[in-house]
Amino acid sequence: MSEKRQELQLHALGAKTDYVFQYNPDVLETFDNKHPDTDYFVKFNCPEFTSLCPITNQPDFATIYISYVPDQKLVESKSLKLYLFSYRNHGDFHENCIVTIMKDLIKKMDPKYIEVWGKFLPRGGISIDPYANYGKPGTRWERIAEQRLAQHDLYPERVDNR
Repeated sequence: MSEKRQELQLHALGAKTDYVFQYNPDVLETFDNKHPDTDYFVKFNCPEFTSLCPITNQPDFATIYISYVPDQKLVESKSLKLYLFSYRNHGDFHENCIVTIMKDLIKKMDPKYIEVWGKFLPRGGISIDPYANYGKPGTRWERIAEQRLAQHDLYPERVDNR
């Protein structure tokens, strides 16, 4: 392991990739935020997310959007990719996937704010787009989370491309 990877305690980045095909939050890794005094958003877009229907085992495809305001820790992107990939053979409903992703990231990073939005491709003529968010209790981010949840889809997009 390189000296820098060792110093940051990152195992996935720059290493041979071992893919996990079952849900595994343990692959998530974090590193220190060098600017915890500055509020800023980090956004990840995962247009190739897959999981399985827990009843039929048919694949479900989605774009997952993860946006967060870090506090002391940030998630390392390769570990996040491996984590999201671990859903590939995981059977769960869309809503549960989104809430679980958010809760796993909260547990690992303890962000000031986070939101996770899944835009799933239709099956049976219906698309499902679950959204979950969280603001750290006792901070202004708790109020922002309440506002964003109440207003997150005031102007829904026209769904004609999926």
